Amino acid sequence: MVSFIAVISDPETKKARQIEIKEPKTSVLIGKKIGDIIYGPDIGLPESRLEITGGTDKDGFPMRRDVEGPVKKRILLSGPPGFHHKFKVQMKRKTIRGNQITEDTRQINLKIKEKIDVKGIERFFAKSKPKEEKK
Repeated sequence: MVSFIAVISDPETKKARQIEIKEPKTSVLIGKKIGDIIYGPDIGLPESRLEITGGTDKDGFPMRRDVEGPVKKRILLSGPPGFHHKFKVQMKRKTIRGNQITEDTRQINLKIKEKIDVKGIERFFAKSKPKEEKK
């Protein structure tokens, strides 16, 4: 059974929210690449268009836009994603995941490109009521 954690962010309001996407809706995401556009209702969100911006696999390796396919590779990196240098000329060989979403992907980062149902998006990002303490 495949499930993803989707981190959806709204660049206008600077808010983000996590949701879990389970089996029947995951087929929409499998095979998509970083930079592809998906529709919100396909994964259970209000009317909107979302762009895939990255993610990680089940082992925690980050996805990288410039590595084609669903492969896991060790490449020489000089900057993010996957490596943050301490010095300007520092490079390091790191393991990263390709730009295609597969069953091994665990987290997918999405950002809202176009809001069609603005009120629905605002309700989606609205904070839930704090739980009352038991006395």
